[in-house]
Amino acid sequence: MEQPSEDKRALLAGCEAAGGESGGSFSLPGQVKLLGRLLGRVIQELRGPRVYEQVEELRLLCKRAVIEQRPDLRQRVQQRIAELDCQEIVEVLQAYTVFFHLINKVEQMAIGQGDRHQLPDSEGQAPCRESIDEAIATFKARGVGLDRVLTLLTKLDIQPTLTAHPTEARRRSILYKQKRVAALLAELRRGENGPAQQEPLLAELAGEIGLLLATDDIRLVRPTVEDEVESGLYFVRNAIWQTVPRIYQDLRDALQRHYGECPAALPTFLRFRSWIGSDRDGNPKVTAAVSRHTWLYQRRVALRLYLEELRQLRRELSLSGRQQPPAALLASIEADAAELPLAADRQRRYRYEPYRLKISYLMERLKQLAAAVEDGSFPGCGDTYGAAGLQADLQLLADSLREQGFSRLVSHGRLGRMLLQARSFGLHLVALDFRQHSRVHEEGVACLLRLAGVCDDYGALREEQRLALLERELANPRPLLPRNRELVPEVEELLATFRLLAEIQRHDPDALGAYIISMTHAASDLLEVLLLAKESGLWERRDGEVVSALDLVPLLETIEDLDEAGALLQRILENKVYRDHLAARANFQEVMLGYSDSNKDGGYWMANWALHRAQKELGVVSREHGVELRLFHGRGGTVGRGGGRANQAILALPEEVHNGRIRFTEQGEVITFRYAFSEIAQRHLEQIVNAMLRTTAVGDGPLGAEPATGAGGAAPPTGASDPAETPVSAVAENQLMARIAATGMEAYRGLVHDPDFWAWYTKITPIEQISRLPIASRPVSRSAGEVDLDGLRAIPWVFAWIQTRYIVPGWFGTGAALQAALAEPGGREYLRRLYQQRPFFQMVVDNARREMSRVRLEIAAEYDAQAELPSTFHRRIEADFTAAVDALTQITGEAELLARNPAVQRSIRLRNPYTDVVNLLQVELLRRYRDSGGEEREALREALFLSVNGIAAAMQSTG
Repeated sequence: MEQPSEDKRALLAGCEAAGGESGGSFSLPGQVKLLGRLLGRVIQELRGPRVYEQVEELRLLCKRAVIEQRPDLRQRVQQRIAELDCQEIVEVLQAYTVFFHLINKVEQMAIGQGDRHQLPDSEGQAPCRESIDEAIATFKARGVGLDRVLTLLTKLDIQPTLTAHPTEARRRSILYKQKRVAALLAELRRGENGPAQQEPLLAELAGEIGLLLATDDIRLVRPTVEDEVESGLYFVRNAIWQTVPRIYQDLRDALQRHYGECPAALPTFLRFRSWIGSDRDGNPKVTAAVSRHTWLYQRRVALRLYLEELRQLRRELSLSGRQQPPAALLASIEADAAELPLAADRQRRYRYEPYRLKISYLMERLKQLAAAVEDGSFPGCGDTYGAAGLQADLQLLADSLREQGFSRLVSHGRLGRMLLQARSFGLHLVALDFRQHSRVHEEGVACLLRLAGVCDDYGALREEQRLALLERELANPRPLLPRNRELVPEVEELLATFRLLAEIQRHDPDALGAYIISMTHAASDLLEVLLLAKESGLWERRDGEVVSALDLVPLLETIEDLDEAGALLQRILENKVYRDHLAARANFQEVMLGYSDSNKDGGYWMANWALHRAQKELGVVSREHGVELRLFHGRGGTVGRGGGRANQAILALPEEVHNGRIRFTEQGEVITFRYAFSEIAQRHLEQIVNAMLRTTAVGDGPLGAEPATGAGGAAPPTGASDPAETPVSAVAENQLMARIAATGMEAYRGLVHDPDFWAWYTKITPIEQISRLPIASRPVSRSAGEVDLDGLRAIPWVFAWIQTRYIVPGWFGTGAALQAALAEPGGREYLRRLYQQRPFFQMVVDNARREMSRVRLEIAAEYDAQAELPSTFHRRIEADFTAAVDALTQITGEAELLARNPAVQRSIRLRNPYTDVVNLLQVELLRRYRDSGGEEREALREALFLSVNGIAAAMQSTG
């Protein structure tokens, strides 16, 4: 079985048996067998016995090849595949892809079910590892007082950010059918029905599997940006909407359990943001009009959600007015009646039910807001009643209930959940970030300066000259753009975007996130955006003081920019104009770090080290200047794009940035996995909160002594006499990590910058098909014309490597880098101590181990062979892999990779034979595609699309 995704491993932390035999006869393996049997029956019914026999023959041959270690059996598989025509290959691919869709959903369900069973249900039972309950229990055990815990909570600022990065290969139709399969399995699992009742459920399950088999797995039409917005909001209005209040409830329960009390209102520390519909970097289809549609559509969805919640709340709160309702509630209803019309039947029906009457007025306000959005009169109406008014009305209901003795209805009921939702989602649902490339800003500013007669060639100026000019213009109140001057479309669209930002800020400021500047290289990149903001009324000097409504976020993406991160922030914060801007933004600065492009640029080890070093430097510089820093981690789903266990990554951050603030991207397939089920969303978010509480507590100052046996079952630290506990010198660590990173980058760049590499890569991988795969609105390259290594985006770059089972971005260079370090005097002992003592080094090593466990060089060799190119690339990759395995086992003390993770090992070995079949089918298709033309080539391209989706399903990751 292919290794579970990084998210699965995170969610299963401490609960390795989740979804195992707890379900009795309906265990995880039992469900997989059931689905396999049903799929086999459906294949025979819909495709015929011949296809079923082909599927089974290839599966059994690959299984024997793995178990008996017989390459000749794999060769027989290749021979059998070569005998199939294109349509037969398509039918076999469809069968395997459906199988992976089914078992992936079963595993996902098992995680959610298993983890919930780990929560404490009796006094003395240890909390689930990495839960909120565990963090609070640890604080209590270490003598941390409730006041300090509450202070820590006020410092938390956690903002997951949804993006439309194209890493979700599945159509929404497939996702819906997977969800239906999960619901039917859940009903069967409950076991409440006898055999007579289960038979219809099994028949319905078989029907859903048949629909999966008959549904196109690949999109025939590339999605629009509006489609992507709808897809993202599906998760917001379902699992995310339901889960956010549960996180606060978990925290409330933990405080009550361990401290015996909990305040009535907890700080709001968890909010979501989105780029979907507003990220215009490299995507010309994201226009100001599209972003405006996104903003208003999110508002419509939010209003619908609140109205449905209020309908349910009105049904519940049937309290009679004969029981002396609070005066404040009655006064509010009287004020509403004077201001709002309410249907006579409502007034009559709820005359003696004040809570229902108040809720009816509240619903009427929201209906008016919704109608204003629909008829186009918004903005304007939002100025009279907004998120603050909604929260105030809900709080009035809550206070009134408490006054009448119904506190439990608030703390554990729908009203309490609604209050949390109102504070977390407002009327905007998720704040929109806007992102654009620094080059676009430079070109726009150059055009405006030229039209205003200020500077004919801004692009030719040196950085010092640019800064001086920008500072003068920011001090000048007159606009740059002359009246009635026509602009080139690109500049007009840029200014239209800034006018939209101003519109959102005026009427719905909570809906406006930050403005992110891709490829930030200099301080002028930020002042250019301030000048554009000034031109649109978002920034001005008023009585000598700056008034600014926009947070600017520099995005550092290349190794060179990460190396200069501290120096760049220093230059930015030393600029007088920008410091005036920050003063208007409460001295708050966010910096985004790009994990994907840095890996593609410098390889695995250099990217990780450059990011870690940059974070430390940014933390130091911001503290020196008295600026509150928040790091924004642009992490993808795979290790090659910064993926991995999110909570482990947080724990590995340098102490200089342990301030309670964090943002991170949730992309494509990661969104689908983490937020498809509310149970999994809850587990993911509680792990994030756990890690943030722990790191913020460390950054806040010394805690009490570690208990002999921690709340999470932690063992006490071993004595200092243990050689492994000899402290690692920070200076020595930095020097060694710099050497490891440099050696790793040298090996990586030696591979990908070889003059023959690009030709080899494009021949052995399905990158051509991936570039044409209609899975997102955004192009695969930032540049127009023919795609090359520099222009190719990181997502398709990683996607193609995963397909071939090399997975180079997640580990390559490890062999060269670590073997060189091991060869140094005392290298082995030092690296073992480093692994045991340093969370950062442990994280990077563990992520490499897990990615390497997914590598399958026997299959990768077949991709190399089909290209029919004389090259040494496969041997070079294989040599580094062998060296890496040897180095990692020496450092971790394991006999083999993941020896301490037997469940994951079993999972890999079980799924591998099935995945091998799909890989070998793809290899054959690539071979035929290279030698084909005309209609045959088009049919092969469609088959290759299906194989790409099949392997993505098998590997549970794309880019």
